[in-house]
Amino acid sequence: MDKFKALRKMYNDAGVSIYAFKPDALRAHHTDEEIGWAMRAAKALGATHVTVELPNNPKQTKRLGALGKKHKMHIGYHGHTQQTPTFWDTALKQSKYNGINLDLGHYIAAGHTDAIAFIKKNHKRILSMHLKDRKNLKNGQKNMIWGQGDTPIAEVLHLIKDNNYKFPVTVEMEYEVREGLNAVDEVKTCADYCDKILK
Repeated sequence: MDKFKALRKMYNDAGVSIYAFKPDALRAHHTDEEIGWAMRAAKALGATHVTVELPNNPKQTKRLGALGKKHKMHIGYHGHTQQTPTFWDTALKQSKYNGINLDLGHYIAAGHTDAIAFIKKNHKRILSMHLKDRKNLKNGQKNMIWGQGDTPIAEVLHLIKDNNYKFPVTVEMEYEVREGLNAVDEVKTCADYCDKILK
């Protein structure tokens, strides 16, 4: 784990904390030992949880939940436009170590209009959130410059702030980088957009 600890120190020294780790070691074909190793690596990085796409097989979410309990590491399950309000229900019932890695932009693009209600209901099980601005299903689902899509970014940020929810939110810039800019510039633009909302 020494290299992971060194990586954590490098980030921490730069003022950055690592809250999650997405290892390619949490699938059904991986052994318990491999999954345990990935969870220990996440701890060495300072992460509170690992993330993985929600498996189609509930046996795997049950298994991951049990291994999460063993290693005291939460698992945040991610989804794309297959997300529904009940997408995570089985996994959440299986283990208190199973949680939600909510992708709000994908959730909106899937056609759901209950994002605020969903977050209020599930905030204690949301481990982290990916934030992007996408058009909804009827408007074509395209990733947009923030403020031009259908994702209720302002409402969600105020909900999190006003209720002192503890899960971290990641800027996930997925729209096409504009001419004369680079991805770092665009991420800064997204972060500034959030700052203006919250101020």
